[in-house]
Amino acid sequence: MLVIVTRSGGFAGLRRTWSVLVDEQPDAAAWLVLLAELPWDDVLPQPQQPDRFVYLIRYERQSGAPADLVHPHTPAPIDPPEREATLAEQQLQGPWRELVDKVRTADSTTRPDSRRAPDPSMAPDSRAAH
Repeated sequence: MLVIVTRSGGFAGLRRTWSVLVDEQPDAAAWLVLLAELPWDDVLPQPQQPDRFVYLIRYERQSGAPADLVHPHTPAPIDPPEREATLAEQQLQGPWRELVDKVRTADSTTRPDSRRAPDPSMAPDSRAAH
């Protein structure tokens, strides 16, 4: 299963994308629990705000991946095989923030040649200091 987070907007209007293959993570079961428990259908559209980020979060089953990925706490498969949500920066809280942070961390650890500087906009209280 592939999880992709794309952040766009902000002061410079730049787009940044992070991704992770859940099946390759040592804690793949925890990823599946988090993905299954996210309130995908409860995300309400928010008006755009100047200089704020917008996050597109999605997961998709990869071709050849088993169609019966099962949530550890229920016997039912995780459905649907693809989900997508768009969140304004101010909506990125709780499990959504946890997912974005996990994807960013996993993405940076899977690319050892990446020498990205830490992204201060993702710090919990980075805007409060300005």
